[in-house]
Amino acid sequence: MNLGVFLAGTGHHVASWRHPRAQKDGSMNFNYFKELAQTAEKGKFDLLFLADSLSINPKSHPNVMTRFEPFTILGALAQATSKIGLVATASTTYSEPFHIARQFASLDHLSAGRAGWNVVTSSIPDTAKNFSGTEHLEHSLRYERADEFVDVVQGLWDSWEEEAFVRNQEAGVFFDSSKYHELNHAGDYFQVRGPLNVERTPQGQPVIVQAGSSKDGMALAAKYAEIIFTAQNNKEAAQAFYADIKKQVQENGRKADDVKILPGIFPIIGATEEEANQKYQELQDLIQPEVGLSILSTALGGFDLSGYPLDGPLPEIDVEQSNAVKSRAQLIIDMAKRDELTIRQLYQYVAGSRGHHIFVGTPTQLADKLEEWFKDGACDGFNVMPPLLPEGLDQFVNDVVPILQERGLFRKEYQAPTLRGNLGIDEPLNRYTNGSDHES
Repeated sequence: MNLGVFLAGTGHHVASWRHPRAQKDGSMNFNYFKELAQTAEKGKFDLLFLADSLSINPKSHPNVMTRFEPFTILGALAQATSKIGLVATASTTYSEPFHIARQFASLDHLSAGRAGWNVVTSSIPDTAKNFSGTEHLEHSLRYERADEFVDVVQGLWDSWEEEAFVRNQEAGVFFDSSKYHELNHAGDYFQVRGPLNVERTPQGQPVIVQAGSSKDGMALAAKYAEIIFTAQNNKEAAQAFYADIKKQVQENGRKADDVKILPGIFPIIGATEEEANQKYQELQDLIQPEVGLSILSTALGGFDLSGYPLDGPLPEIDVEQSNAVKSRAQLIIDMAKRDELTIRQLYQYVAGSRGHHIFVGTPTQLADKLEEWFKDGACDGFNVMPPLLPEGLDQFVNDVVPILQERGLFRKEYQAPTLRGNLGIDEPLNRYTNGSDHES
């Protein structure tokens, strides 16, 4: 299986910053991040992942309130690690393709082939206010723009063929002009001439990651993504998503094995079940009601829950009328109905893990769960989301990874120097090589 680790300040639990064992300034402490990255590399993880957002408010998750810009810190972590993949989030709604293509190509060179781009469309309407905008693009239009955006970025990454830069000092020839290509893209959202002023990267192209599970998100992922992050609460739902997205990938003329599906896992690990449950309850008890309610409201597209009793059921909500992440909102609503959760129970669950699968138990029980999902066609691996850092990652690396290795489910050593190589995903051919008809 493939494993990623989602690094988030003090940990993924919303109240992790209040825990006595938390690194209180974790979101802005580089040495702390460096140690986390090196721990994940010690555990032979495929990649570490950094999320990002472009707006905050007084009720934002503490890990989001203040944090490093992803390219900057991953550039630094590229020098502190040597094998683990480095994946950063960048928005297609509030960026330009040329900038993103150049930044990720640079990171791929700086890391010797370990960069990945998590494509997001920015779901928070207030973000527009930080970019001279008065209106946030509607959900489907954000994905239209994202589709064209990724296409342009991949075109720019193909600006230079392999060995285009001959740098022949005696002959005075710096590059082979036959391997230089302008994109000359003219579309609905972007007009980009090119070429990119960064040569072809060690991986050919950085790895594309996507996390949308809505109809639009899945369509985008099936077309472009090589890793898909997803939130799945149970194995049956994960199996259905896995089968659906792999089918869509093949319908796009791609190989199913070229896309790795990694659902989030939020593991609370204890030496015994009792200890694990105590750890979980410690964190849950730290959630402040107003914080939990605010997070749940945001996850449901801004639906105001303040007038409803906390110990009563969730009211009827139509996610199609919201401009939020529809798939995540629907997942939460379905879970509330299925498990007959009160609003209080729901916000405790969502605020803690933000809708991802919560596991509470021993290392062996966790290994059993991961093996079951992997072997039963629910995933290709997992995006590990430690509730409390650094101890959650330390426990996973020291206590769970060895079990997976003993069972032949996870590598003991890195197989390749690049992220693509360790994922087992082929390097894409340059569109202009061998007389391709893509050339402008």
